Amino acid sequence: MTTQENITLEAFPRQSGKGQARSLRRDKNTPAVVYGPKVNGLPFSLLEKEVVKYSKHHFENTIFTLKSSDPKLNGLRVLRKAIDVHPVSRRPMHVDFIAPDMTKEVRVNLELRFEGKAKGTLEGGVVNIIKRDIEVECLPTAIPEFISVDISHLDVDGSIHVSDLSIPPGVELITAGDETVVTCAVVAEEPATPAAGAPAEGAAAGGTETAAPAEDKK
Repeated sequence: MTTQENITLEAFPRQSGKGQARSLRRDKNTPAVVYGPKVNGLPFSLLEKEVVKYSKHHFENTIFTLKSSDPKLNGLRVLRKAIDVHPVSRRPMHVDFIAPDMTKEVRVNLELRFEGKAKGTLEGGVVNIIKRDIEVECLPTAIPEFISVDISHLDVDGSIHVSDLSIPPGVELITAGDETVVTCAVVAEEPATPAAGAPAEGAAAGGTETAAPAEDKK
């Protein structure tokens, strides 16, 4: 787990409308909008290169501070909610942000990062990751970047559950504690099946069954 970075985004005021949105994209800018309990859909734009830089999963729960000539936008602290991308070019087309009440808790999904090598793998065990994130509730300023999961002690037939995770103070777990996060088990080998064309049991090597001699006629 790590503390959040303090990242500022330059927010340029804009008017709503498809025509202006197309113009912004031609100039390598990305239309955006921010909503919140005290913000009623403020449109703005960002440099496309900034959107691409901060579109990675790593920044999903990062609190960004907007810097703008518009006093309604300037100083707003926001969370990225969604990025629409072009299906072919993969360029960002639009970004949605939310400006949460910084004094009230929010629910977010936190990435689980697995560390170490399970000792059960030395006995033929295979690690199977069941969950890659969990839901928590906390103040926006207390959102961890991720949760570390040490699997080095995991034996064969062992498992780690949500309740076993180390959750930092001020963060409340929402995902049920009995849910399995990761296991280590030996994979059973499937019984071998006869190769195609192999002789069936009781058949001669040549592939034809040898008939028993008939009883001599008297």
